[in-house]
Amino acid sequence: MGKKILVIGGGIVGLSCAYYLQKEGNEVTVIDKSAMTGGASYVNAGYLTPSHIIPLASPGMMAKGLKWMFNSSSPFYMKPRLDPDFIRWAWAFNRSSTKYNVEKAIPLIKDINLLSKELYSAMHASGELGDFQLEKKGLLMLYKTQKEGNHEKEVAKRAADEGLEVTELTREALDRLQPNLNKEIDGAIHYQCDAHTSPNEIMSQLKEHLKNVGVLIHANEEVQRFELTKTTINKVITNKAMYAADEIVLASGSWTPGLAKALGIRLLIEPGKGYRINVARPTGVALPAILMEAKVAVTPMRDFTRFAGTMELSGINNTIRKERVMAIARAAESYYENIKINTKEMEAAQCGLRPVTPDGLPYIGRMSKIKNLTMATGHAMMGWSLGPATGKLVSELISQKPLSMSVEGFHPERRF
Repeated sequence: MGKKILVIGGGIVGLSCAYYLQKEGNEVTVIDKSAMTGGASYVNAGYLTPSHIIPLASPGMMAKGLKWMFNSSSPFYMKPRLDPDFIRWAWAFNRSSTKYNVEKAIPLIKDINLLSKELYSAMHASGELGDFQLEKKGLLMLYKTQKEGNHEKEVAKRAADEGLEVTELTREALDRLQPNLNKEIDGAIHYQCDAHTSPNEIMSQLKEHLKNVGVLIHANEEVQRFELTKTTINKVITNKAMYAADEIVLASGSWTPGLAKALGIRLLIEPGKGYRINVARPTGVALPAILMEAKVAVTPMRDFTRFAGTMELSGINNTIRKERVMAIARAAESYYENIKINTKEMEAAQCGLRPVTPDGLPYIGRMSKIKNLTMATGHAMMGWSLGPATGKLVSELISQKPLSMSVEGFHPERRF
């Protein structure tokens, strides 16, 4: 007999949890404080990225953050502020940014990405969500400078050692795959192991599918408090209703620490803001690419091209910083010939908050102090890529089934 399960959070991770939990015969309800029409699950680059084996917390990242701290248009911007939670997070991030931790993270990141890519493919093949874009053309890492090129070649070698499909391209080979590139671009690494999708399309169709199979979805509903008996959550009280459930899944992205704190749990997560610009006219972009020096992602989606990127650590807010939007637009124009992003397109830019843990790995696991609580958050820039894998693993944990992969390295109670 199935359980009554409440999933708090309606992004790609929360909806993926609902998708797999419902398949196990559970009675699932999803609640989200937003209208469920925007945010990180809608504005991301749509990448499925087994190639992204290096976590954000890597040697030198804190130094870059400090260097760029007073440049609000830089790719990795940390807004200076005397916030105790941010200071604790920054300290743990710095401690985690070691070669040892990166080496430990690489196989975990690779395995969960490959699992998630398989699950997206299975969703696509099933037809349950209707037709959606899933293209396996890989990902180009475009570089102008020898420094960035050499750095990515090292990552590519490690990716190849891990069994991922990757090719180093000369400029001539690159031009055959992606014409109209700026002459300053020296070459590229092509990760054939990657794929891409259109997030808005999948989110819309996933919500519709869940409703059709009996999952209850409540938008614009905010959790206000929890009622506990010893080590069990008995009730979840929102601004609109009260819920009793056998199991609670906390998949609230950047808002998870606040909810966790109400349960007496300290969870280190910092919201990392990313931006996107959509261009709904021909751009000549054939393959997804990352513009390495600018840290901008480019994705040819259905009916438009998306330019996305930057990491802004400035707390929970949806402020659109025009200088950051302009930096993305300038980057696009400096890597591609004949692309000019206009004022109207920049003014329509949107942002989303990605939950970043100190070591760059997600929190996936059951809590020891609260027996019916499972965490599913902290995916940083890989939330879209890792949504289905997280949902599958959460379902297996709650159903006490054999796990598709070990989640020990993702345990939410790990030390930094």
